[in-house]
Amino acid sequence: MAESKMISISIQRTQPDVYDFMARPASFSRWASGLGKPLGNEGTVWRFEGETGPVKIRFTEPNRYGVLDHYVELSDGSEIYVPMRVIANGTGTEVQFTLFRVPGMSDEKFAADSEWVLRDLNKLKELLEAG
Repeated sequence: MAESKMISISIQRTQPDVYDFMARPASFSRWASGLGKPLGNEGTVWRFEGETGPVKIRFTEPNRYGVLDHYVELSDGSEIYVPMRVIANGTGTEVQFTLFRVPGMSDEKFAADSEWVLRDLNKLKELLEAG
């Protein structure tokens, strides 16, 4: 089993508002800094300009459960599973991101990735709470 870390943020917007925004893969370029700009898509598979070149991301189909899981295909062909949930919490929403430690990842890299995800989630919160 891989080590994992749950990273969560509260957003003062309704769950449908947050989910509707996040369920559009093109919106990821506005808050997920590691993806860069979207380069196009074929159905649920999107290409983004990543840090080290183009990456493919396969997104979960839109659903009524708040599931935004996606699979990131790296340039070497390996794939990373990224579970993500958008959960109602009263009049607001919790966004939960599970970060898995990939084989061979150092403690420093795992900590840095965790901080990166939290920065991106804070950017998402900023965007959505600004209206």
